[in-house]
Parts: sequence; structure tokens; C-alpha cells
Amino acid sequence: MNLFSNKDSFYHFLSVVFLLLVTTSLYSQDEEIISVDSNLVILNATITDKNGKPAAKLNQSQFEIYEDGKKQEIAFFETQKTPYAAVILIDTSGSMEQRVSLARSAAIKFLEGIRVEDNVAIYNFDSEVKLVQDFSNMRDLLPQVFNLRAKGWTVLNDAIYKAAKELGKRVEKRKAIIVLSDGADTRSGHSSSKALNAASAANATIYTVDMSSINIGGKARMQNRGILKKYAQRTGGKFISTPGGREMRDAFENIVNELGIQYTLGYYPSNIKRDGKWRKIELKLNSDGLNVRTREGYKAPKNKR
Repeated sequence: MNLFSNKDSFYHFLSVVFLLLVTTSLYSQDEEIISVDSNLVILNATITDKNGKPAAKLNQSQFEIYEDGKKQEIAFFETQKTPYAAVILIDTSGSMEQRVSLARSAAIKFLEGIRVEDNVAIYNFDSEVKLVQDFSNMRDLLPQVFNLRAKGWTVLNDAIYKAAKELGKRVEKRKAIIVLSDGADTRSGHSSSKALNAASAANATIYTVDMSSINIGGKARMQNRGILKKYAQRTGGKFISTPGGREMRDAFENIVNELGIQYTLGYYPSNIKRDGKWRKIELKLNSDGLNVRTREGYKAPKNKR
């Protein structure tokens, strides 16, 4: 059987094959470029004044980046408002009891402040991590979010790890994880260090809200709050000590504002060793009266044996 009725159809077939080969080649080149650019370390920095308000109109010459004490050359600097992607994690474990509704109210408060260009997803976690609302710019919660009930164990580390992995797939430069939890991890398969490394790899800032009950004993509550504070501090985020009231409303409003106007900087590390070791980052600003928040460092890639 003759596949081609005439010469024209045969030449058309050859042109299509050639186009496919060229397209495949271009995609391969893009993949190589992405691999090279993965060496770029990105910092999303929040700069605030003494009143806690975001500071605007700073320029690149006012910033200095140090890695393990050595000054780095800034290769990328961006100040304009830009879209962000965020994941809200709602703790629905048994220890949350009646505070699930309070966590839901906090999520609603956060969504009220997002812009049309921002994208937010919502997960709940107890004995496992489950998606309840996929990335969108919706300001309303889907019905299934209102059906969440407290039960099971707490996989806080697994939830943060999952959120970081999902954010790592997003194209937005600015990414955040908002954790609404009492901080008592009881059943995670991942350690807090692995969750933090995943957040660092995704360049995600973690904001944590302490949802613990005042009835919890002093020592236990301090330990749980310490876990939440660590996640926020290590990634340049913020720890919110109360789950309700005006303080939380103001805090969420500030989070939404600062995510939109953060300073984004990037550099290629002078230390090119792929040893898998932790690299400490310091971002300094030559202006008085301003506070700098950004991630504390990152784990260098490691060559596979």
C-alpha cells in the first residue's frame, strides 16, 4: 500500500519530521540552560522600618550578600511588585479539637488580601497531607474546606515538605507557606531539617501561626512554639503568636503586603563545591533603622556517586 499519493504529500511528511526534530533540539537546549541557572541562589528579602512597615525605594547598591562570611557579587535584583504563590496548611489533627474552625477563619482572612495575579492552594494535614483547594486566585473557600474535622496524628514536617515540593513547580519567584498549627508533630516521615531543606530549595518563606490551646502545659507549649518559630526564622518568615483577634488580622495583612513588595536578589556562589554542606547567608543593608528578614542559608547540591 502506498502511504503517499504524490510527491507533494511525501515532501510535506519530510518537512513535518524536520520540524519535530528542530523542536526537540530546542527543548533540549532549554533544559541545559535551566540546569546551568539552577546554580543561582535566590533570596526574597523583607525590609521593614521601625514600625514594621515594608520599606520601599531601596536600590541594589544598598545591599550586600555574604555566604559563609565571604562577600558575593549580586547578579540579580528586582524590586517591583510581582505575583506570588502560597500554600496554606491547616492542621486538622486530633490535638486541634475545636480550633479547626479558628484555623479556617484565619485562612479566610489571608485569602481576603490576595490579588488577582496571586495563586494560593490549601492543604489540610493530620495523619496524612491532603489537597482541599488547588492553586487559584479565589478569595472564597470551597465547600470541602468547611467539612474539615479534627482527627488523627500530626504530620507537620510532611505537610511543609509537600507544600515546598508543590511550590517548587511554580513559576512565581516569590513563594510562601502559611502554617496554621499547634506545632506538635507526632507522626511525620520527614524530619524538620528535610522539610526546611525542601523549603529552601523552593525558595519558600514560611509564616507560622501558633494555634495551640492555652490549656496545654507550659513546657509542651514552649516546645511546640519553638518548632514553629524555627520554621519561620530559618526561612525569613514570621511567627504569629496568637491565632485570633486584631493582632492576627494585622499580621496577615502585613504578610500579604510584604509578599507583594519583597526585594528579590540572586547570586552565583563563589564556592562552587558540590559537597552537600550548609551555607550560611547574611544579607546586609547599609541603611540605619531598617530590619532585614530573609532565609538564613541553603544546603549546597551534592554530586551523586
